[in-house]
Amino acid sequence: MSLALLERFAAAWNAHDLDALLSTVTDDCVFDTAAGANAHGKRFVGKQALRAAFPAAWQTWPDARWEDATHFVCGERGVSEWTFRGTDRNGVKLEVRGVDLFELRDGKIARKDTYRKQRS
Repeated sequence: MSLALLERFAAAWNAHDLDALLSTVTDDCVFDTAAGANAHGKRFVGKQALRAAFPAAWQTWPDARWEDATHFVCGERGVSEWTFRGTDRNGVKLEVRGVDLFELRDGKIARKDTYRKQRS
């Protein structure tokens, strides 16, 4: 079940389907971004905050894709490795490797913590 959950989560990101994405998370889900002023990046808590935060990736990179994904689950923890590929509105292409660490609860994602390589 948990592995299928991470696969559905990844598919929703690639489909740019916000409702499908939010259906995979708990009401109090915590999302820590890869960048931000704090050590944990920028933090968003709860579905309303995620509803505003998640689409930022698609707005920045309209063709955003998380490809070459591999998912692992052990108990209530999960990991997804992926390659992000996207082109911003100025035509600049980005390709980076990254990983999401998950905490799972009651068949949903309770926490998503994102890490990615920084390209120079």
